[in-house]
Amino acid sequence: MQASSPLPDDYRPGTLPDLFLDGLSRPRDDAARTRGADGVWVSTSTDDIGRRARAIALGLRTRGFEAGDRIAILSQTRLEWALADWGIVMAGLTSVPVYPVLPADQVRYILADSGARAVFVEDQEQLDKVAEVEHDLPALELAIAFGPVTAPEGSSLAAMQLDALSDLGESAPESLASTYETHARKTRPEDLATLIYTSGTTGDPKGVMLTHANFHSNADMALRVFPIDSTHVALALLPLAHVFERTVGHYIMWRAGVTVAYAESPNTVARDLGEVSPTFMAAVPRVFEKVLERAEATAREAGGAKQKIFNWARRVGEARAMAELEGRRVGPGLQLQSALADRLVFSKLRARTGGEVRYFVSGGAPLSPAVARFFFAARLPIVEGYGLTETSPAVSFNPIDAIRLGTVGKPIPGTEIRIAEDGEILIRGPQIMAGYYNKPGATVEAIDGDRWFHTGDVGEIDEDGYLRITDRKKDLIITAYGKNIAPQPVEAEIKRHPMVAEAVMLGDGRKFPIVIVVPEFEAVRPELHGVEEAADADLVTDARTREMIEGAVRERCRDFAHYERPRDVLLVPGPFTVEGGELTPTLKVKRRVIETRFAGAIEALYERAEDAMSGREREQDRP
Repeated sequence: MQASSPLPDDYRPGTLPDLFLDGLSRPRDDAARTRGADGVWVSTSTDDIGRRARAIALGLRTRGFEAGDRIAILSQTRLEWALADWGIVMAGLTSVPVYPVLPADQVRYILADSGARAVFVEDQEQLDKVAEVEHDLPALELAIAFGPVTAPEGSSLAAMQLDALSDLGESAPESLASTYETHARKTRPEDLATLIYTSGTTGDPKGVMLTHANFHSNADMALRVFPIDSTHVALALLPLAHVFERTVGHYIMWRAGVTVAYAESPNTVARDLGEVSPTFMAAVPRVFEKVLERAEATAREAGGAKQKIFNWARRVGEARAMAELEGRRVGPGLQLQSALADRLVFSKLRARTGGEVRYFVSGGAPLSPAVARFFFAARLPIVEGYGLTETSPAVSFNPIDAIRLGTVGKPIPGTEIRIAEDGEILIRGPQIMAGYYNKPGATVEAIDGDRWFHTGDVGEIDEDGYLRITDRKKDLIITAYGKNIAPQPVEAEIKRHPMVAEAVMLGDGRKFPIVIVVPEFEAVRPELHGVEEAADADLVTDARTREMIEGAVRERCRDFAHYERPRDVLLVPGPFTVEGGELTPTLKVKRRVIETRFAGAIEALYERAEDAMSGREREQDRP
């Protein structure tokens, strides 16, 4: 099976400096919005963005950074992140985005592997994190903070504020200032634009090398099929370190002339939606799931007639939405009921999103059809697409006028999608990465001699060219928040504990991961009293066993990122064997077999873990 969309005849490879300068040639007063300390949203013009990016670029060049140097960005999504990125772009440097939620050890790995010479940091917390590991970063020379910071005690790392770097750029030598644009335009489409580190399945993150042509083509081709223009206002809430927000919410929005409003934080999205009244927002499925869960909870708490009205309105709205999506006639009776359901229920939901949303885009993880149906019932359509870090990321989108639920749409122009004999989805096009940094073996494994990228996902293409994702060939766990978790390193660390015989991480499409553990009973028994003759099945239900194993898991997982740590533990007696069907002949765990076998217990565990979550834990899990 294969689906493809040819490159337009007028397409020419370009660069991010081309994209940035093209946006500056179409000036507007409201290119970006940020919420000020007084709560008032402040607009920033393209001219101001251009001036500030120029100052950053010239400041970096004045400091001696040269083409090809790696400059990291360690920050939440905010206007300064975008400005730092444009400054790096226009200085001819290579960016290395880093998730601000990563612990110091993982930050160290990324900065060391990339050879970053400088790092933009959001605040004191991120500067302290870098200072903690600076002794392992011989290439790192400078930290540039977005706001006031104090040099960490004992740190020898040079630090300055963004304003100081900009002042340096404003007074740059004439030899640099006069060549600002010509220097930027020397960038070639094939030059490396960024290194984005993504979790693999075998340990250390891999640096995905994306070129200027990758990003430029992705923005160009997506806009040829996706109807977004300068009449839109977008709310940016996902991490810009994630390629989804980077391309869709940053580069595509700039190219299309869209106003981008930066959410104050992931915790203020509900408020920001009402204040900004966006027409567009890109998000991971978990954001949409929470909206539905909140609506359902409100109806349950109200009870009585209000709950009945909500349930009725949902059925009516979804019936109308499915008829429209499938091209069927909506009869007068359903039209009348739908209008009433909209007035009683859905109009209030739209008002909470600001009342202006034309459509959302979902990516990063599979979207539940039930969630999609509810949003279509509310006349808040969600466009689902498909992509990976290695594909810059857009591969396919559902056409806004022909959405097919349960699919991730059709290939964007210039993209070929093929289903291999084993069902794996293969991609070819101008958005495919140059390879994995410092990992030639992994690159050859991922991109074959005909330039087909092997995604590790399994899928099918229908007769109309729509792609459907049916499975994952790789073991990579992608949570409902779009967080990538490589389970093997976590499992291996847990299994190092003497009381653990087997550990299997689960959590694909869930809010957080859990781990199924088979205890090492010979190590457990001596720690308990009066259980010498107890069966293994009885020991896993003993509260003392559970307490010990939970402590073992916490101990072994303390150095992983918060979202990588299993939230709860399910104890099973095991053992896992080839004969029992849990292991392959090469002794690899069959995750889906185990997930099916313990489905009931897993569901009960997730319900208990969800109920026990603290508010802080919920905030940490958000994108």
